[in-house]
Amino acid sequence: MMRGSLQKKGDKWYAVVYDGVNPATGKYRRRWVQAGTRRGDAEKLLAELVKRAHAGETVVAEKLTLGDYLLERWLPVQESRLRRSTYDAYRRNIELHVIPALGRRKLDQLTPDDIDLFYAALLKNGSKKRSSSRAGTGKSQPKGLSPKSVHNIHVMLNKALSDAARKGTVVRNVVALADAPSLQARKRAEVKAWEIDQLVGFLDAIASHRMGPAFYLAAHTGMRRGEVLGVRWRDIDLDARRVSVCQALVSVAYQVSISDVKTGTSRRAIDLDPDVVEVLRNWLAVRTEECDGAAPGADDLVFVKADGESMHPDIFSQLFDRTVAKLAVPSISLHDLRHTHATLLLKSGVHVKVVSERLGHANIAFTMNVYQHVLPGMQAAAADTFALLVRNERERTSGITEDAESNVDDDDPDDLGADDVQ
Repeated sequence: MMRGSLQKKGDKWYAVVYDGVNPATGKYRRRWVQAGTRRGDAEKLLAELVKRAHAGETVVAEKLTLGDYLLERWLPVQESRLRRSTYDAYRRNIELHVIPALGRRKLDQLTPDDIDLFYAALLKNGSKKRSSSRAGTGKSQPKGLSPKSVHNIHVMLNKALSDAARKGTVVRNVVALADAPSLQARKRAEVKAWEIDQLVGFLDAIASHRMGPAFYLAAHTGMRRGEVLGVRWRDIDLDARRVSVCQALVSVAYQVSISDVKTGTSRRAIDLDPDVVEVLRNWLAVRTEECDGAAPGADDLVFVKADGESMHPDIFSQLFDRTVAKLAVPSISLHDLRHTHATLLLKSGVHVKVVSERLGHANIAFTMNVYQHVLPGMQAAAADTFALLVRNERERTSGITEDAESNVDDDDPDDLGADDVQ
């Protein structure tokens, strides 16, 4: 039966497990598993080790470094399970941030303190790899990563080490015990949006460009860049005036591919106005002429180059940036066209639930949180409306009272009270 004890070396606590006798030496086999700086953590770890041993599970597996486990064991399995963009983000975070700082550490020697210090370094200095490459060049050191970026790395590491613990590769998931960067106090990026005259100025300026119809659709629906470039002719019903968002054209490591939409709620149908339908009909006529009089196929992408090839999403964004730079309008990003669509609708009194559905947000609460800069004005209008309702009701009831009093004739016995009748 496995036995164990707690030991302390310096400021570190260890769970020491005894797992039988070494036949070569006749001595007890002991394995030291670092638990961190708190005795309580060591006690929990020792209890977990003993419990696993009694259950017949692997207590401590082979000696693997964190880098070997992530790159050779865990990441290859994730490639077939994740969206390409998510997998690429995991790969880049591992190679750029995790490996330079912790890649050589043994899995069974990682502690929550190691992870906490790793997060703190990322928040302060950013990537260790980039910092070292700039050392001695005279260039300024890179800024620390944002709390959101570090939190994403935490989510990835927590999943990886959770999988390792579940399969017995490690005794416990130390990442789950670490303190993830808080997102509560982070400052939300300011939402930029054009006023209606600025939007119209941009649409007029881009109208003559081949991709003008694509920007027109984006501005009138709030669709994301990839959703606009990924729409097929089968997804557009010009008679019903509706576009279905079913897929997206995305760029991963600059390689273009078709991907599923961002979330389940991103798969949606958006109603179109007559002006957008007319623009799309005219664009269909252009594409038909380019195809020697044959209408494009149902599965063909709507917005393509003259040779029928898809436009790279980054080129699409650059076209937007170059056009905006020539105009006397505030500088915004292509994604801010989406914010412009939502902001203008909310300011015009469209219900936030409708706006949320058009944007494909997960829930209305998220929409309200993103566009809270617009909602205070709407609340003020609501307050004025409520006050007007109360004021009108008081005037109405006051008018009834005055009319009743004016109808009383002091000389009419019928208007006298019972106590006044002699």
